[in-house]
Amino acid sequence: MKRIALALFSTFALAASAHAVEYSQVQADQSRIAFAYQQMGVSMDGAFSKFSSQLRFDPAAPQAASATIEVELASIDTGSEEGDEEAARKTWFNTKDFPTARFESTGVKALGGNKYEVAGKLTIKGTTRDVVVPATFAEQGKAGVFEGSLTIKRGDFSIGEGAWKAFDVVANDVVIKFRITAAAK
Repeated sequence: MKRIALALFSTFALAASAHAVEYSQVQADQSRIAFAYQQMGVSMDGAFSKFSSQLRFDPAAPQAASATIEVELASIDTGSEEGDEEAARKTWFNTKDFPTARFESTGVKALGGNKYEVAGKLTIKGTTRDVVVPATFAEQGKAGVFEGSLTIKRGDFSIGEGAWKAFDVVANDVVIKFRITAAAK
C-alpha cells in the first residue's frame, strides 16, 4: 500500500512540476506604464515610453516571485512637448540628477483568484518608500499579463517643488497604472 501511495504522490509531484511555468521574459512592446492626476480639477493622463524590467513569476509559487522595474523619467509623455519639458525640470522629476524611478519587490502575497499584493520599495528622486501594489495576473496564450495601479502622494517624493509644492493647482495624488506582459521561459 505504501508503494502505491508513494507512486501516486511521485506522479502528482512530477505532473505539477511539469506544468509549472515561470514568466520572466518581459515584452516591452506589449507593456505600459501610465499615470493619472488632477490639474486644476481636470483629469490628466500620461505615460512613460521607456522602461526596463526583470520579472520572475510562477503562478504555482507566487511567494517566490520577484520584480524590478526602472522607468526612464525623461521618457514622460504628458500629451504636450511643453508639459514634458516642464516635468523634466528640477522642480518636478529633476531628470538630470535622477534619471530613473525604480520599483523593487520585496514580497508577493496571493489573495485568491488572480489577485495579488506586491510589496516593494519605490524610489523616485532619491527618496525610497515602502509600497504595496494590488495587481492581477492572467495567462493569455503563452504570455502572462500583470495589471494594477498604485496611488502615491507626489509630495512624498518631492515631485513638484518651490511654487509647485502646494496641491491647489496639481493634486497630491498620482495614480500609477501598469500592464506588464511577459512570455513564459
